[in-house]
Amino acid sequence: MLDQLKSNLDRAFQLTCDLVAHLDEASLGADLPNLPSNRISGQLWCIVGARESYIKAIETGGWRGFSCSLQTPRVKHAALAALKETQERLAQMDFMSLNDTQVSLAFDLLEHETQHHGQLIRFVYGNGLTFPASWNKRYTV
Repeated sequence: MLDQLKSNLDRAFQLTCDLVAHLDEASLGADLPNLPSNRISGQLWCIVGARESYIKAIETGGWRGFSCSLQTPRVKHAALAALKETQERLAQMDFMSLNDTQVSLAFDLLEHETQHHGQLIRFVYGNGLTFPASWNKRYTV
């Protein structure tokens, strides 16, 4: 089961990277006008911050608060670099040695990432953008 959790996290992380790589930089500033939501870049800031914060919590065995190192989420190369860095940190984790608290935190991270995928689908549709092939395959968008 822990191998599957790690695999699902890696897949979710890769899907996020695929979408950002697919979008042009101007699209990162897209929002959903007249709705209470932030921009795509705001979604990316939250994703990176959650990844960093949850990975730290998993590594240390408990929640240490939310923080995000991504200062320029509207800059595509900066967003991709932060996403890839957190994906590499996850890949280095030994999931077989996690205790119950750490496993619960990993599930929370997967849930958070997946919830953002749903939000990002709305942003892409709402702004007339397109999806990368990996999103078409995973979510049938």
